Amino acid sequence: MIELADPLFLLLLPLPLLAVRFLPSGNTRGAALMVPDRIGRGILSGAGDAGAFVLRKQVVVTLIWILLVLALAGPRQLAPVSALKVSGRDLAIAIDLSGSMVRDDFDLNGEQVTRLQAVQSVGADFVRRRAGDRVALIVFGSEAYYAAPFSFDTEAIARRIEEATIGISGRATNISDALGLALKRLEHSEAASRVVILLSDGISNAGATNPRGVAKLAADLGIRVHTIALGPKDLASSAPGERGVVDAATLQAISDLSGGTSFRVRTTDELQEVTAALDRLEVTDSDGLAAEMFRELWVFPAALGGLLLLGVAWREQG
Repeated sequence: MIELADPLFLLLLPLPLLAVRFLPSGNTRGAALMVPDRIGRGILSGAGDAGAFVLRKQVVVTLIWILLVLALAGPRQLAPVSALKVSGRDLAIAIDLSGSMVRDDFDLNGEQVTRLQAVQSVGADFVRRRAGDRVALIVFGSEAYYAAPFSFDTEAIARRIEEATIGISGRATNISDALGLALKRLEHSEAASRVVILLSDGISNAGATNPRGVAKLAADLGIRVHTIALGPKDLASSAPGERGVVDAATLQAISDLSGGTSFRVRTTDELQEVTAALDRLEVTDSDGLAAEMFRELWVFPAALGGLLLLGVAWREQG
């Protein structure tokens, strides 16, 4: 069904008639056009054709006015749009961008890639599947920052993950501040379910707060924290002082204290399995969110009116 966005513009339709009726006409008394006799006789002999031409011109000009006013009124048609499935969940994703994420000890499509590249590929796909969740992105290194606020636009969040760069937040690992920043935003959320997914490949070596203490706060707030310990080696089994290892025990404790689930990831395949497991843990199917989308039709009367106006101008030139 076609409707008008601004029907009040239709009140402009009689404006030309009102102008002719009430505006004073120009004074043409004494005006005369002197032409040779031959031309004058030609004009008089074609007076009937000239009158018909004037009438046609008036009809065309009236039609142009009607079309332009109709375009201003904004004809539009309600377009059928599939309802967005909403989960009632706010999901904050915190990704480690510390210096160790540059290590190229992961494989992706048969090629050796950095940890960050593996996370970007798998993480972006995961976010694109979260249609119906309100998703936010936090990146952290020495400091923690919101890279994207909560939004239903999962495609935009996925692109932010793909564009993430190591070093923009410092090269240390500040798990406490990353989790604390997520809790700060989720604390006042009215969502039925509030979840944090925290991915790190290192040991928390920045920030003044103990990660376990922040995890207890998450539990008090009713916020689940799922953790992903990324990297081939972990702190418990590595040699003293070895670099590039992940503190899987601390990440496990964070998830246990908050009622979430912890995952240990050593390969890209395992990372993909984790995202599938998270899809099962945090299901997105729910009732649809009603939305109205309109197909704008004003361009059609505007284009037709413009073409007629060009035709009149061309005829006048001829």
